[in-house]
Order: sequence, then structure tokens, then C-alpha cells
Amino acid sequence: MMGYTVLGFAFGLLAVSSGFKWYVALLMSLFIYAGALQFLAIGLLKAKAGFIDIFIASLMVNIRQSFYGLSLLHKFKKALFKPYLIFALTDETYALLTTIKEDENIKKRWYYFYLSLLNQSYWVSGTLMGALIGSSTDFDTRGLDFSLTALFVVLAMEQYKQIKKLSPFMIGAVASICGFVLVSKNNMLLTSIILALIGMFLLKERLER
Repeated sequence: MMGYTVLGFAFGLLAVSSGFKWYVALLMSLFIYAGALQFLAIGLLKAKAGFIDIFIASLMVNIRQSFYGLSLLHKFKKALFKPYLIFALTDETYALLTTIKEDENIKKRWYYFYLSLLNQSYWVSGTLMGALIGSSTDFDTRGLDFSLTALFVVLAMEQYKQIKKLSPFMIGAVASICGFVLVSKNNMLLTSIILALIGMFLLKERLER
């Protein structure tokens, strides 16, 4: 709640400061709901990018969810409202689903749904507050877009505290550096994901031990 409300607030502020109406920011958080992509979309829409450009950018930014979404197939097998769970799967929701120790007494079919729904409600309410405040007052938004990066750092720290092993993080770091050096900025994310997957497969036995 603390992370997503603040991030949604930052997005709402940035959206209205870039010339969008408050309700546009709200609708984006309701129907797009893709944190990093929404921040990117502000610049794309402001620059009047074409549909093909927006499609390619959206695919490159969000394709990572196709990879880690596969690891949740067994969790969602008997879950309720599966289409919504797929739509509402974000980095933060994934981090919670893979780090929180589940109580055996809870009904998991509802647990996954409520966790996803609450996360989106925090993002939407934060967006609405930021958009309304940004529409009524002058606000310096410099540096606010870094809030998303800050949250990813916190999520990585929580993952480390859960598994207490450096190997996966080292693989991710090396893959990211290689992606940054070897390819263009537009292809860096996808390249890093592919390299990280290759590294995980090569070191699979060691990581499982």
C-alpha cells in the first residue's frame, strides 16, 4: 500500500503536469495498470508517437511479465477470476506472491484475487489523489519518475532477505550490464532478460542446491 499509493500519486502528478486531464490519468490506471509503462506512456503520448511505436515500446517494456508469469501457472491453476489475475500481475504483486509465506488456513483462491485487487486499488487511489492535487496546485515534479526505480530497489532487497543468496542477483546484475553494453537502450531490457534466463538455466543445479 505504501509503495503503490506513493507511486500512483507520482504518476498522477506527472500526468497532469504534462498536460493531461485528471480523468485520463485515472482511466490509464484503471485499464492499463502497468506502472513503468504508464510513466513511459506520458512521454510517448506527449510526443504524439504513432500506434506502432507505442505498441513496440509497450511490448518491450512489459514482455518481462510473460517470463515470470509462467512461474505462477501452478498457483493460479484453480484461482478465481483468472483473467483479472493475469491482467493485474505486476512486478510488485509478483514479488508479494513469491515472498509472503502463505497461511495454510487461508483460501488461496480468494487470497490471490484480493491481493491483486487491493494492489490495483492502491495504485488507482494514489493516481486520483496525485492528479487532483496536481490539477489544483503548482507542483515541481522533477525527480518523481525515480520513485519507480526506488521501489524496484526495495523489492530486490526484500527478495534477498527472503532467499538469502546472492547468486540470482549476481546473474541479474551481470545480464543487465551486458545488455547495457552490447545493445541499444531500446533493446536493453529484453536482452537482459534473455541473458538472465540463460544464466539461470546454466546454473540451475547450483541454484537449486
